[in-house]
Order: sequence, then structure tokens, then C-alpha cells
Amino acid sequence: MSNRKSVWALILLILAVSMTMAACAPAAEAPAAAVNLVMWSQDEPALEEAIVAKFDAWAAEHAPGSTLEVTHYDTENLRTEFQTAALAGTGPDFMWTVNDHAGPFTSAGLIQPVDELTDLSVFVPGAVSAVEVDGKHWGIPVSNGNHLMLIYNKSLVATPPATVEELIALKDSLPADIQPFAYNLNEPFWLVPWWGAFGANPVLGEDGRTPTINTAGMVSALQLVYDFKYTWEIVPQECDYDCANTLFKEGKVAVIINGDWSLSEYREALGDDLGVAVIPTPEGGSTPAPYTSGKFIMLPNTLEGDKLDVVVAFANYLATEEQNQIDLNVPFSRLPAMAKALENEAVTSDPILSGSALQMAAGTGMPPQAEMRCVWDSIRPNLEAVMGDAATPEDAAAAAQAAADQCVADLE
Repeated sequence: MSNRKSVWALILLILAVSMTMAACAPAAEAPAAAVNLVMWSQDEPALEEAIVAKFDAWAAEHAPGSTLEVTHYDTENLRTEFQTAALAGTGPDFMWTVNDHAGPFTSAGLIQPVDELTDLSVFVPGAVSAVEVDGKHWGIPVSNGNHLMLIYNKSLVATPPATVEELIALKDSLPADIQPFAYNLNEPFWLVPWWGAFGANPVLGEDGRTPTINTAGMVSALQLVYDFKYTWEIVPQECDYDCANTLFKEGKVAVIINGDWSLSEYREALGDDLGVAVIPTPEGGSTPAPYTSGKFIMLPNTLEGDKLDVVVAFANYLATEEQNQIDLNVPFSRLPAMAKALENEAVTSDPILSGSALQMAAGTGMPPQAEMRCVWDSIRPNLEAVMGDAATPEDAAAAAQAAADQCVADLE
């Protein structure tokens, strides 16, 4: 009998302790209110479907009864449609979009900063700086990249050129019917790695607002691309994006400079012959520094209450959970924005993504300020003049500076 009493006493003691611990334990987080959300996106339909699937699974536990509807736009239409809708007091609950939109959206006061809504320290620096305007950050990074890199055909080039001198030398080692090098000759975005290599960043000055184009570094970059065409004759005489893209996929050009958005297409076209490397370093310069950006979740300044709570929680779930970063980027040949996720085996074991990551690490966040449009618009015609042998690099840099200054003045 005494043994039975002892057993019951032990059971009662265990129950008492358990109840005490339960009483002291923090209460489980209550599910958020059910909300119906609309996201505007300019991304691939397959990725948009993946986001909805992630939301449905997440909401079942954290915001039961909530729904997510995606409306797709191309990049420019998303910008104009959101500006129009926001001014009318309508529009999406959040956006999945590019860093470029941070500039015009903040200038118009249409989105809210995210500094207090997420832990920006977990992301790679370039992803954070790409949405920085006036000391605040206007988007939660979900992918990083959108950067240019050297992409090569292993069946034509065993070892990618590490320097411009080695790039030039390809001309003598390839069959006569194979072009050594191709890229989008007249588009300023393709000039960025070279002006970065020659120290011409920041192109908006230290204040992030003043165009700084007429510099020695910019002149050197313009001279280099001129020499590609006229002095060394290693690029097609006339070649835009479609031209370079087609030549590479058809095996008629050995190396190309293109962005991470092209990698899935090139994997399909070249298979195991596809290689990725850092853009060659020019003489007198450093490692070329392309602009990096990626995709970001942006929040209208009207978002509040239960919807704000759910959107922020879901955005952080996507952006700061390592597996989500892998799921939403690696299948699309993109790099995660979360620094820790770049160390994931899914990235490091993939020679294409790991090569892309090396170039991304050398890049710099693309300025999102509205003044950047003035930089692009002023450089484009002057780059075309250099590539058409109608202006010297020195004159082109000076003319671009004058045009950008006038453009910024017109914005004020």
C-alpha cells in the first residue's frame, strides 16, 4: 500500500510541476486576423505561383482564412499603374518589384520605409543599398543580382579570360567564323562594370543626387568600349541585345556579357558547355563592378492595421528563412538576398550560381534615386556617339554631364 501511495504522490508531484511550468511558459502566438491581400508583381508567372503556394501554406498556420491574389504587370506598367492607383487611394497591398521603383515611389511619397519592419543586417550589402534613398530603405530584399557577368561557351573557351588582354587574345585562338566577344554595345547598363573598374562610382556623387559623369574613370570606360570595336575589333560592328544573345546561343560567339536573367535560357541552349566567370579586369583598372539589384517587397504608405501585420510577417518569412530564399531563387538561376543563404549547398555546389555569386560580390548596389534616370538618359546618346565613331570619349563624357545636370534641374 505504501508503494502505491508513493507512486501516486510522484504522479501528483509531476502534474503539479507540469502545471506550474505551463502557467509560466509564454503563451503561443495568436494567429493574425484573416485578410484578403492583393500583390502586384512584374516577375515570372512560375515564381508568382510559387509565392502564392508559400502564402497559402504559411497563412494556414499564421493567418487562417487569408488569401493572396497576384496581379501581373510588366515593369514599366507596374510603376505607372501604381502611381496612378496610389494617388487615387487604391492599388495593391504590397508589390514584388525592382529597386528602380524605389526612386519614383519615394519622390511621390507613395511607399513606406522598412527599416523598422525587418532586420536588414541579414542581407548582403548590395541588396540593402539598392533600395536606400535619403538614409532610409524602401524595400525588403528577396533576391539579389540582376547583375552582368562573363558567360562563356566551354566548347570554345577552356579557361575564361581573367583580363582584357586575355579577352583580346581570344581572337587569335578561335576559328575565323567565331566571334570572340559580344554584348549590348550601345546600352549604358553594359558600360557600368567598366566605369566601376575605373573608379567612376558613385555616379550620383556622395550625396546620391548629383550626377558625376565627366570623370577620368568614365572617359577610360568609354575609351575601352571604343577600343573593343575599332582598335581590337573583337566585337560585332553593330550588335544590340538580341544580336549578342542569338550569336551566343547559336555557338557563334565565344564569350558574352549578360545578366543573371539569361542563365536559365543559356543552360537550356548550351547544357554542360555553359560557364560563368567574373568580367575581365582592364589594364589600369580593378575588378569590374556591375550594378546589382534584385527583387524587393515594397509596401504602400497606406498599408496599415491587420493587413500591414500580415504582409510584414509574410515578407519576413520569405526573406529571412533560408529555405524560402533557396526555393524562390535557385530554381530560377537567381541568388538569394540573405547572406547566409549564399552559403547554402544549393548555391555553392552549382558552378553557374557560384560563379554568378563571385561577380555579384564585386558589384555595387544600383542607385534607386529618381536622378538615376537622368544619368541613363544622358549617357545613352553619348555612348552611341562614341560607338558610332562620332564623338571622342572626352567629349561624350562632358556632353553627358551637361545633359544630366539639365535633366536634374528640370526635376526640381
